[in-house]
Amino acid sequence: MLRPLKIVRLSTRCCSDFVSRMRYVNRLKEDDEECSSALQNGQMFLFHHLSPLLQRTEQRTFRPPALITSDVQSILERLGSDGTLLKESVLIGASEQNRAQFCLDIGELDQAAAEAACGGTFVDLRKAFFLLTGPEAPLVAKGQALLRWHQTNGFSSATGRPTRRNRAGSHRVCSSGTIYYPKMSPVVIVLVSDGKRCLLGRQSSFPRGMYSALAGFCDMGETLEETLSRELAEEVGLEVHSVSYSSSQHWPFPHSSFMLGCHATVSPAHSQLSVDHTELEDARWFSLEDITSALLVKTPPRRGDPPVLWLPPKHAIANRLITEWTERQRSGEEGE
Repeated sequence: MLRPLKIVRLSTRCCSDFVSRMRYVNRLKEDDEECSSALQNGQMFLFHHLSPLLQRTEQRTFRPPALITSDVQSILERLGSDGTLLKESVLIGASEQNRAQFCLDIGELDQAAAEAACGGTFVDLRKAFFLLTGPEAPLVAKGQALLRWHQTNGFSSATGRPTRRNRAGSHRVCSSGTIYYPKMSPVVIVLVSDGKRCLLGRQSSFPRGMYSALAGFCDMGETLEETLSRELAEEVGLEVHSVSYSSSQHWPFPHSSFMLGCHATVSPAHSQLSVDHTELEDARWFSLEDITSALLVKTPPRRGDPPVLWLPPKHAIANRLITEWTERQRSGEEGE
């Protein structure tokens, strides 16, 4: 049975600022002229073939630089672009100071020259997630997802005709009048516990040593609970005893997913795994001690290093689920 959603109460001041920012972004989506005006003084996050630009900070961390549109224009001109490339930028939000934020893929330009001009490096997004420690990771994920959607939806799926985007990039329109909006695929991600251990699995595509919570796409007509129960039965041969909802997250892989995070319990007497190796390379139970040690691992193991359990990055919902389970174990809440 699902637990009720947690209610988060914000101060009046915070809500007022939030409402103002959300309404501003909505106006930019609906008014092409206002969006074009906002672009002139906006912030820009750059990508190269969907890999975000990152810069190393003085603290030896990485962050995606928010470049000013005029600076990006100068960089594009130095790299031989005629400047029309800026029209391909996509709105992704607004800063707390209500400055519009955009993203732009400059994959048509030479990567090395672009990196030299921008003073950074274009990093594959999966790798970037392990380097980013600040709050920009969700913004970068959103930017990449929208850029990918525009690159793969240039034609109507109903008529085959070209589609045209609005200035903000919040939708595309076919000449037939059909409007297309970016889509996300619902995915259930679940951390299973038998009361004292949690279950993690890995796919062959994962980095060496990394294990994560189990996940699966929702089939047409399924509820969240039905998807969760089916996936666990298929992948590891377990039958769920109870389910509780945790939180949700947009995830840009493989082509923009909406992750629904849950905790599930199984009976200790029926916790024997039967792993479907066509779905998973491996799955196993881990103790609180195992997980506590893994949460302390800050960098991925290098080649030649002894094997070590490695978890998804902190801003991934899988890490949140694992951390929540750890805290419950320590407080004695698990199994009550």
